[in-house]
Amino acid sequence: MLRHTGENLAWQPTTESRTQPHDEPMPEVTHSTYFTPNRFYCVETICAPCGIVVAWAKFAKSESPTNILAFLESVYPTEDSRPDYVCIDKACQVLSHSIACGSWNEWSKSTCFIVDSYHYINHRVTDFLCRKWCNPAPLDGSAPNLVIVEHNKNGQAYYKCAFNTQACEQLNAWIGGFELILRRMTVGNFNWFLHSMLFYHTQMVLEKQQQKVDRNESSSDDDDSDVDIY
Repeated sequence: MLRHTGENLAWQPTTESRTQPHDEPMPEVTHSTYFTPNRFYCVETICAPCGIVVAWAKFAKSESPTNILAFLESVYPTEDSRPDYVCIDKACQVLSHSIACGSWNEWSKSTCFIVDSYHYINHRVTDFLCRKWCNPAPLDGSAPNLVIVEHNKNGQAYYKCAFNTQACEQLNAWIGGFELILRRMTVGNFNWFLHSMLFYHTQMVLEKQQQKVDRNESSSDDDDSDVDIY
C-alpha cells in the first residue's frame, strides 16, 4: 500500500515525540498487536569533544540510566580505560542509578558524570545532586579542567568552557539527516550503513584536525622566517 509522507496508518508504529523531562522515568516503547516489525528505541553514541566517534549501540526499549550505564561499562570496562568526565544529558539520573546499584564506588575513582551545557539549563535549580555534582561549568574552582579564563579584544576576562560538551548532540544532528534512509533498512543493512557513516565522519574530523595543525605549523614557520629576515 502506498502512503503519503508523514501519514501514519493504524497498524504502523506511532511517530509521536519522545521528549521527556530529565527528572521523570523513561517510558518503554510499546507496540500494538498488528503485524509490523519492532523498532529499536534509539541509537546511543559516545564521542570525544573533538567529534571523533568512540562507540555506538542500539537501545531496544528505552534510554534508561540502566542501559546507559551498561553501555558505558561495556566500552570502558576498567578503571584505567575510563575518562575523567562523561558528559550525558541525563548525567544526574545515571549518577543516582550508579549510587543505588553500588557501581559508583568504582566509577568515582576515575570519572565524574556531568550534564552537557545545552540540557543543563533545563534541569531544576532545586535538584541539589545535579547542581552540585553534574554542573558542566562550576565557578567555585571545584573543576578547573572544565572552565578556563579567556580575554576578549578589550582585555576583559570571561569564563569559557574548556571542552565542547555538545559534541554528541552535534553528531546526532548529523546522523538525523539519514533517518529516512535508516528507518527502511533491515537490521544488517542498518548496522553496516550506520557504522560506515560514523567511520566516515571520524575520518573527516581527523582530516580537519590535521589541516588545522598544518596551518598552525605553516604560520609558525612564516613567523620564524620574518624574525630571521629582520
